[in-house]
Amino acid sequence: MKKLFVLWLLLGFAGTSFGQTITILDNQTNEPIELVTLTNTKSHLYATTDSKGQADISAFKNIANIEIRSLGHKTLIKSYAELELENFTVSLEISNFNLDEVVISGSRWRQSSDDVPSKIISISPKEVALQNPQTAADLLSISGKVFVQKSQQGGGSPMIRGFATSRLLYSVDGVRMNTAIFRSGNLQNVINLDPFAIEGTEVLFGPGSVIYGSDAIGGVMSFQTLTPRLSLSNSPLITGKANVRYSSANNEKTGHFDVNLGFKKWAFVTSVTSWDYDNLRQGSHGPEDYIKDYYVQRQDSTDVVITQEDKLLQIPSAFSQINMMQKIRFQPNERWDFQYGFHFSETSPYGRYDRHQRVRHGLPRYAEWDYGPQIWMMNNLNINHTANNSVFDQMSLRLAHQWFEESRIDRSFNKTERSTQEEEVAAYSVNLDFIKATGERNTFFYGFEYVLNDVNSKGELTDISTDISEVGPARYPKSKWQSLAVYVTDEYKATDNFTLSGGARYNYVLLDSEFDTTFYPFPFTEANLKNGALTGSLGGVYRPSGSWVLSANLGSAFRAPNVDDVGKVFDSEPGSVVVPNPDLKPEYAYNADLGIAKVFGDIVKVDITGYYTSLKDALVRRDFKLNGQDSILYKGELSQVQAIQNAAVAHVYGVQAGVEVKLPKGFGFSTDVNFQKGEEELDNGESSTSRHAAPFFGVSRLNYKANKLSMELNVNYQGKYDFDELPEGEKEKTEIYALDKDGNAFAPSWYTLNFKALYKLTTTFDISGGIENLTDQRYRPYSSGISGAGRNFILSLTAHF
Repeated sequence: MKKLFVLWLLLGFAGTSFGQTITILDNQTNEPIELVTLTNTKSHLYATTDSKGQADISAFKNIANIEIRSLGHKTLIKSYAELELENFTVSLEISNFNLDEVVISGSRWRQSSDDVPSKIISISPKEVALQNPQTAADLLSISGKVFVQKSQQGGGSPMIRGFATSRLLYSVDGVRMNTAIFRSGNLQNVINLDPFAIEGTEVLFGPGSVIYGSDAIGGVMSFQTLTPRLSLSNSPLITGKANVRYSSANNEKTGHFDVNLGFKKWAFVTSVTSWDYDNLRQGSHGPEDYIKDYYVQRQDSTDVVITQEDKLLQIPSAFSQINMMQKIRFQPNERWDFQYGFHFSETSPYGRYDRHQRVRHGLPRYAEWDYGPQIWMMNNLNINHTANNSVFDQMSLRLAHQWFEESRIDRSFNKTERSTQEEEVAAYSVNLDFIKATGERNTFFYGFEYVLNDVNSKGELTDISTDISEVGPARYPKSKWQSLAVYVTDEYKATDNFTLSGGARYNYVLLDSEFDTTFYPFPFTEANLKNGALTGSLGGVYRPSGSWVLSANLGSAFRAPNVDDVGKVFDSEPGSVVVPNPDLKPEYAYNADLGIAKVFGDIVKVDITGYYTSLKDALVRRDFKLNGQDSILYKGELSQVQAIQNAAVAHVYGVQAGVEVKLPKGFGFSTDVNFQKGEEELDNGESSTSRHAAPFFGVSRLNYKANKLSMELNVNYQGKYDFDELPEGEKEKTEIYALDKDGNAFAPSWYTLNFKALYKLTTTFDISGGIENLTDQRYRPYSSGISGAGRNFILSLTAHF
């Protein structure tokens, strides 16, 4: 052990030459600025400042143009020689608006948004600190551009441009998070991520299949977790934060701690977060239809309906969660950078609240309907190498292994048979990405990807009166899902003001499933799918001046059938059961969007993007026959047989618009609104609203900033969907919607008024919090099975060191 410890010390302090350190300060406060990005687009060099506002820029020596960017500050371009004359200390001026920033989701490499035709937004850590989102789903919603649906408190299913669930892609540290059991129904996996451990969030709107492959139809949500920071001096760099938070609406008790230990060549980051949420209280003013004032309790071998003392509590919705992350970084020299990350997340079991609202014969439909612990684990090794040879300037190799575990537990009211279905997915991925500049104005991005998902599913039936268990039907067949792909993107700077980019990707997807016919008499025992898919994109960005940006993009995307599409068995709604269908092919999306952004006199910024997407061979749930029968007995109920089929064409179009205004004396105003219209073809040739096309929604904010204080008063709002505007599949879900005078389901409009504040007590301590839903509205976001929080008081204390 002694030898190992000495070796670790030698590696940690190895290297007698020290790089050149730059310090970047705010010109008004003279305080250091963290996460400033320094880049050179020609050589694709980059560096970011640490909590002391410092970065090593020795790799930039002799570079003529170093772009220095920070959100909320004016971009500065300096040569290395100029920085040397200024003793490598730079002060950045405050800027009201930014039309350019550094993004990574467009290509997996850091790029200026000047060169990316797709619409990409970033959610900054400062915004997260002010807003105090409870989950990663809530983090996405604070942008005002992502709609979030919830079926229970322990969840959050983003909707982007009329698409959701398995038609959106999640990326964590550049690794695909989607698995072969991501479903078309609302998907809650984003809560696996820890908002406290995320240093950057980006949302790419529209197709991203060229870079990310299958599923990236409506958009890509890219999360970058905390990066280990190296020391820029002889002394170890020790930084971190600790946070405690309380929220009243669900009695939230949250604690977080992270620490960075950095040496010259080695760095380590450790992060731990624990959440505990009680049952969520909804507001007191709103539709009575949202109130379920009872819950089921087992007493003396009988299910008893208990009337709640507080009818506004949504029981059962309580849950808890723990997240842990450990990252290790080794940078032996300027050319090599090794990073390993371990992530672990586990929830407690929690009730699926929308199912607990179902009734049958005047009594609750279920005595139990819970998700078991949801577990996610990832090992990720990322190797970056700079070579500047004839093949590449930079190379990135990502090797990842993920483990997903989830389960569903249900029991009908006053029945003794409990059904448990458990799923396990082992996901392996290899990404090899390259970047190569060819000439002054041309850059190639290219790479290869391999993904393997190994799916195992099992079922169990337990008689709770005797505690005897036996094997039951599984939700999925035993399956392997594989994807092999190659892609290339070319970025050409035609002029200083105009950048053109285009790309293509070929994907080959294989799916092999083995069906167990013990419980269901399927007329097949296996499914073997082999599908190739070619997708592409072409777009441009034009800047006629520093205050104008125009962008246009054409792109295609695809989604290959996965195990959930081909092989699941489940009750989608009362009286219906979904069965496997081994005869599926990919669905394709074709998209066009046009964006315009303009700054008027450094006082007003306007940003508008219009888009249109057509989805062909859409994978949708339709009536089906199994062994010639259109109905079968499922869990004791005669149910209509349905299956996922390539049976529809869907169209989505809409506008995203934003306005920001800089007002005097530290005040500012902004509004983000989203309008989308989705239409889906039905069996009879008619059309219906697409399920994941949310009604009009947005957020308006009034901000105030002065020295150590930041405050915001905002209004979140959603438009109305009448009964005839609801998707056909939603009209029968009367348990989760309000009812009109005719007893038909509809989604009412709603708003919440919210106040947030953050104050820096000292250089070490911040206090933040606020009041959400000041007027105590009882509201339910479209398609959600649980109401939002009523009046909610939040208090958070953060210590930085």
